[in-house]
Amino acid sequence: MVRYFIELAYNGSRYHGWQIQPGASSVQEEINRALSTLLRQDIYVVGAGRTDTGVHASFFVAHFDIECELPEPQQVVYKLNGLLDKDIAIYKIYRVPMDKHARFSAISRTYKYYIDKTKLIEQLLMSWGKVNLFTRPRRFGKTLNMSMFKTFFEAGTDKSVFDGLYISRNRKICEEYMGKYPVIFLSLKGADGLTFDAALKRIITTIKNETRRHYYLKNSEKLVDEERMQYDKLLSGQMEDLSDSIRLLSELLCRHYGEKVIIIIDEYDVPLDKAFSNGYYDEMAELIRGLLGQALKTNDFLQFAILTGCLRVSKESIFTGINNFKVLSVMDTRFDEQFGFTDEEVKKMLLDYGLSSHFEEVKEWYDGYRFGNADVYCPWDVVNYIDLLCADPNATPQDFWSNSSSNSIVRRFIDKANVQTKAEIEQLIAGESIEKDVSQELTYNEIDRSIENLWSVLLTTGYLTQNGHTVSGKYLLKIPNREIRNLFTRQIKEWFSDVSKSDGKTLEELCEAFVKKEPEKIEKIFGNYLWNTISIRDTAVAKEKKENFYHGVLLGLLGYKSTWRTISNAESGIGYSDILIEIGENRMGIVIELKYAEGGDMDAACEEALQQIEEKDYIARLKQDGMQNFIKYGIACFRKNCKVVMADSI
Repeated sequence: MVRYFIELAYNGSRYHGWQIQPGASSVQEEINRALSTLLRQDIYVVGAGRTDTGVHASFFVAHFDIECELPEPQQVVYKLNGLLDKDIAIYKIYRVPMDKHARFSAISRTYKYYIDKTKLIEQLLMSWGKVNLFTRPRRFGKTLNMSMFKTFFEAGTDKSVFDGLYISRNRKICEEYMGKYPVIFLSLKGADGLTFDAALKRIITTIKNETRRHYYLKNSEKLVDEERMQYDKLLSGQMEDLSDSIRLLSELLCRHYGEKVIIIIDEYDVPLDKAFSNGYYDEMAELIRGLLGQALKTNDFLQFAILTGCLRVSKESIFTGINNFKVLSVMDTRFDEQFGFTDEEVKKMLLDYGLSSHFEEVKEWYDGYRFGNADVYCPWDVVNYIDLLCADPNATPQDFWSNSSSNSIVRRFIDKANVQTKAEIEQLIAGESIEKDVSQELTYNEIDRSIENLWSVLLTTGYLTQNGHTVSGKYLLKIPNREIRNLFTRQIKEWFSDVSKSDGKTLEELCEAFVKKEPEKIEKIFGNYLWNTISIRDTAVAKEKKENFYHGVLLGLLGYKSTWRTISNAESGIGYSDILIEIGENRMGIVIELKYAEGGDMDAACEEALQQIEEKDYIARLKQDGMQNFIKYGIACFRKNCKVVMADSI
């Protein structure tokens, strides 16, 4: 017997995977049939692995055994491709030792899961402007979609990448646009720095790298000597006028190809955001204005441009004067499903990975965004959580999105919150919506001018989402999901901690009141803090979560006393006490039990708290640790009010 390896690729759209299945078409069955017909003997191919229904393979290895050696393997390749449908392509057939096995000899396998968003290409070409700006929050697939545009339009592209995808069904668009244009692709995601000079160097490097990608221009016969010299200057980063660099590269590419250029700029506003944070905003705004002005406004070599960002910075004159300029924001119904995952896409992905039982938790944590008329999930979160579940089926949802970059805008918002805004934040955390006017044309310099501007920024950056609008034109804003709700809660806790720590005198009085057995004073000081913070409102939030909020606030306040040993949720007696305090200098132990007064009956809640201290013997832990004097407090809370009762006072 003689063994041969086959290298192939296939479009799996018409097949129920690689492996032969009763009553269903498969790639393996088709190759078996074709080889058996060609070689006039029964042939059975063994694949390197299996693929599911509809899954494609860009590189796949299989083997088969025959009775004698093939005289001309490449002739077999040619004839075999003639017998097979066009969705299966044989690249190579070569002899291997009999101990080589397509499955068992494989060193590695790479599986790529692709959610088809190529409809975006069709939608853009059906209604495109000279300059098209997509504004979406970070981590919603902007960069991946821009890479898809680049791959589709760029001259010399591998057209097989789009086989079996949605866009391949539109033959007219594919014939007219696919692989027909020179493309300039710039990502300004990394164009930041603590100083303007540092950021400028990164922008120059980005332009140099894209210039180097078109190195063939250096020796292009379509360019004259002067143009090749201009290219060398772009390549070295020694441009006489940086603002003209993108337009100049467009001109050189147009001369070489005889076609106008498509310019793609991903995350155009990142340099502006970083500049605003680091104090060189005006310099950076002028630079970006010059770059984009020459590239997009006065560029005779431009076919069209596609840009992405979080904000539309129109009032900076960056886009002023551009003819046929289209802004496609989170409010726009066009392209609404193309940035983010839909319910159906998430369900299919979970099913394919055998994780369907996790759908509800994925929905609770990562769904809830509304772009136009579409409800979408954050794709970054979904992909990361599925990856985590594949490694650990018992893994719980995590905060992937907000931990991927700074959340300073939320803290800035909370810092500026007035009494009304704090009440609105409480509504949002409780799962309610609030009505707000939204401006989509803010400059970075305007962000801090009013709290209303910050509402708009929170929407465009993904910390809030829209939930429809009123007849008056105001938008209903809400927190999209549990992940973002947790982020707000963390930021509020940090803010409260910072605010309270700055009030050392009052905190000292509060701590001393616990020692001096002054429940009325505790009630007054703790109550004042509750009135000045942002709380969990009395809505659908579970009672235990409300108690946890008050517990956390009080624990944070008591943490001021560094000489005390403060223990939270400690096992003591026959239960777990809320807060235990051990004061070593006088061997005093303090027990605090908090209750949320459902319905507002704080007297009854205080009595319940004290009874629980006694029944569960919470002072047992304090006795065990050597404390000799004990004080027991029952504290009831309702909304922003509290009542404090001491056991000795009953």
